Amino acid sequence: MKKILLIGLLGIALFGYFDKNVQTTQIVQNVFAADTSVSASNSASANNSALQNAIDNQQSNVQVAGAGEVIKVLGDDLKGSRHQRFILKIASGGTLLVAHNIDLAPRINGLNVGDTVEFYGVYEFNYKGGVIHWTHHDPRGQHIGGWLKHNGSTYQ
Repeated sequence: MKKILLIGLLGIALFGYFDKNVQTTQIVQNVFAADTSVSASNSASANNSALQNAIDNQQSNVQVAGAGEVIKVLGDDLKGSRHQRFILKIASGGTLLVAHNIDLAPRINGLNVGDTVEFYGVYEFNYKGGVIHWTHHDPRGQHIGGWLKHNGSTYQ
């Protein structure tokens, strides 16, 4: 009986290990897909597919690129680091909250509903569509720098 219990526990532990490895592999593939698609300037659909994959799989901490239409400009978040906030509608019809750190990067002045914003940052899943953050450089140089593009200007 002890042998059966031990084998069962070992099987559960191995399943958990391999299942976690699959998720990690998917995250690494998404990061790689976003990085390579950013270097290819004409691949907006590839950018959005890496983002859509993260949304569909409810993944977080995934480096993504994409674009969307501003559907709402929100007030700044002033607690802790200050963030300019707005909501984008992406090609799939979903929405994303963009939280752009304005202590580390310039604010997008003149941002209006209907404007298009391109982004490169970190996606965090939530049931309202998700959040894009890290849309700025990392002053410590330990994180991939992100950016926002609006009306021909880059904010990073």
